Amino acid sequence: MYLLETATSIIPEEITNISSFSKWLNELPLKIYNAIPDIIGAVAIIIAGFFFSKICGKLLVRIMKKRNVDESVHHFLKSMLVVSMRIVFVLFALSVLGFDISSFAAALGAAGITAGLGLQSLISQFASGIEIMFNKPFKSGDYIALENVEGTVEEIHFMNTTLLTPDNKRVVIPNSHITTNNLINYTAQTKRRVNLHFSISYKDDIALAKKVIEDAIAASPHTLDDPNTVVAVGAHSESSITIDALVWCKSNNYWPTFYDMQERVKLDFDKAGINIPFNQLDVHITQS
Repeated sequence: MYLLETATSIIPEEITNISSFSKWLNELPLKIYNAIPDIIGAVAIIIAGFFFSKICGKLLVRIMKKRNVDESVHHFLKSMLVVSMRIVFVLFALSVLGFDISSFAAALGAAGITAGLGLQSLISQFASGIEIMFNKPFKSGDYIALENVEGTVEEIHFMNTTLLTPDNKRVVIPNSHITTNNLINYTAQTKRRVNLHFSISYKDDIALAKKVIEDAIAASPHTLDDPNTVVAVGAHSESSITIDALVWCKSNNYWPTFYDMQERVKLDFDKAGINIPFNQLDVHITQS
């Protein structure tokens, strides 16, 4: 009895009697025949959509490889694109068959808005991670500075980037913080300029001091001849004359060059009798 009531409840009211049911059965083949074009169209849309989404996925991977995007994210982004496109094509095919997908789309949109508001911070981090991986402002191994933090890039993830500071501290920076602030990449170029400043006494020979610095630059194993170095008087300070030396080296030799030049110039100044003066203040006392 229960099964009969259930079967009756799912059959349209107008075919609950035998004559109506027979009429419905007789019309069913015609209805199916009339719906064949829509069915074929829906199936064609789904097949074409799946094929097209597969091509788009491969094209995305090709673009990522061309932009040197980390291979670890290729499959993830490709899957996201393919699945999203296939869902759209399936919904479109259902609409061709006469299904009302407006309520489903509205519910899906409302759920998306709610999730977006709740996960706004995470979405921002994720979007920033994709931007970093596509635009490549830096890569693993680069030495970068961001506000008051600097170090070597250790790992780049969707949500954050990890730096290793010179004193071996690991710093985790949210990707959204990286994309919204000024960033300096010290190793983006193969060459880097080292700005050196040396102080000599007002009584010392400037030409001799410049010659000593130039010889020290030429003797250093890390300095480059191209671009040309510049050695010139930079400032007249209170207790000394400052001589600037603008020296070029390979980016990964910046600190070896800096430390080598500091030691080399000091030793050569001592040999040449050039003084590096301490800060001093002359006090003149007058009697009234």
